[in-house]
Amino acid sequence: MSKQSDYVLRTVEERGIRFIRLWFTDVLGFLKSVSISPAELEVAFEEGMTFDGSSIDGYARIQEADMLAKPDPSTFAILPWRSEQQVARMFCDIQTPDSEPFDGDPRTVLKRNLERASEMGYTFFATPELEFFYFEDSGPNPKVLDRGGYFDLTPLDVAQEYRRKTINALEQMGIPIEHSHHEVAPSQHEIIARYTDALTMADNIMTSRLTVKEVALQHGIYATFMPKPLEDYDGSGMHMHLSLFEGDINAFHEPGTQGGLSKIGEAFIAGLLRHAAEMTAVTNQWVNSYKRLVDGFDAPVYMSWARNNQSALVRVPSVKKGKPTSVRVEYRAPDAACNPYLALSVMLAAGLTGVREGYELPAEIAADVKQMTHSERQAMGVRRLPETLAEALDLMESSDLVAEALGEHVFDWFLRNKRAEWQRYQHHVSGFELDTYLPIL
Repeated sequence: MSKQSDYVLRTVEERGIRFIRLWFTDVLGFLKSVSISPAELEVAFEEGMTFDGSSIDGYARIQEADMLAKPDPSTFAILPWRSEQQVARMFCDIQTPDSEPFDGDPRTVLKRNLERASEMGYTFFATPELEFFYFEDSGPNPKVLDRGGYFDLTPLDVAQEYRRKTINALEQMGIPIEHSHHEVAPSQHEIIARYTDALTMADNIMTSRLTVKEVALQHGIYATFMPKPLEDYDGSGMHMHLSLFEGDINAFHEPGTQGGLSKIGEAFIAGLLRHAAEMTAVTNQWVNSYKRLVDGFDAPVYMSWARNNQSALVRVPSVKKGKPTSVRVEYRAPDAACNPYLALSVMLAAGLTGVREGYELPAEIAADVKQMTHSERQAMGVRRLPETLAEALDLMESSDLVAEALGEHVFDWFLRNKRAEWQRYQHHVSGFELDTYLPIL
């Protein structure tokens, strides 16, 4: 047994932990949990806990039902919102009964892609800008809590107390937060965690989403990461700041270049741009995701890059004075409702392909691409992101890169599930259609 496992066992005993929740996600990114007692913890570390994989979306068929949840002791944390009794959690890697990594486990998918990066000499780091809304409840007519705007303070930002308690809870679980603030839309907020390796960050995103919701429920309100809940306002994105490190050296940094961006960084951006359309179904996986990726709002629509241009899909943010090695790439398409393990996997695969194949970076477009005419964008070679989930799925289905990044099991299941979602949406007659057409047709 590892030193980390010994530490967890000792902590559980010393702190009087009553229950340990073993967390993992299904292919869509929904958090799953099985609770065990301290008496079962040592067995869980050594052998894993058996569960019925056929009941989890995207896992196994009925005749292959048995799966093992193997807890990762490095992810041990006590849940601060369960004050009435001590409850802890750990993320799990899912294995087959033969103790082999399960191809349908999103965490395993990301680990496999991180191993490919490691073989090239890189460690992948990320941090998200996690946006969400607070509403009075989860009813079909969202009721905002405030009319605040970007960076607003009291009295317009009435939810700052909810954010503060959320940040306290996250930091108690070992997730350091850089900052938080009110976002552009009414009742919209953002939390940014500190940069760390991509696997830890994917776990942190899952933990953060649950924590935001738990704290909201404690205050009798509802928090949602739905990409576009309000028609007339910006949706919620999850801009991802990405970088590759070679040991302690930021591979995206090269002294003397414009903005300090290295050739490796340029090739990584080129990979993101070339493969953006085919991986959008993963980074933006819901029908509603494409209501956010439209003209007239902050979300990116066209595939271009720039240094200081909020309309670009890929941005190279300015580095702080005295911190030239903090060069990073911001990919602005994802929303916070995606599966972070799969989204980080395809972003990494696209960027690494650019590095490995030596992709040439297209010219920077400093102008606002949304204000250009269609002809101007065509002349500059600027393409649009997919406009619907159906279009995104068609592009994904023909992508060798996404198929390799996700693996056959997840790739096939994801496509089947999302095709079914699109069919359900196609059958739905919306309020817009009834309001617009019923009185005149």
